[in-house]
Amino acid sequence: MQLVMQNQQIAMMLLGKVVNPVTNKSEVNLEHAKYTIDMIDMLSIKTNGNLSEYETKFLNEVIRELKLNYVELVEKNPNTA
Repeated sequence: MQLVMQNQQIAMMLLGKVVNPVTNKSEVNLEHAKYTIDMIDMLSIKTNGNLSEYETKFLNEVIRELKLNYVELVEKNPNTA
């Protein structure tokens, strides 16, 4: 769960939804955000059947939230994807 939460925070930072604590700025990097979201998605696939019900729901909700935020940004800026 800690790994998922760390990567969720990184993805949200890359989507510009969370301020980067190093630069103190909101930055968007869709390429790296997509990579991070895909990595969490892969983790979900690889752990399928080995997680508790709570962990599965949490992981699915994180992936859903990140993908929705990613798609929203891509639709606003189609040339950046």
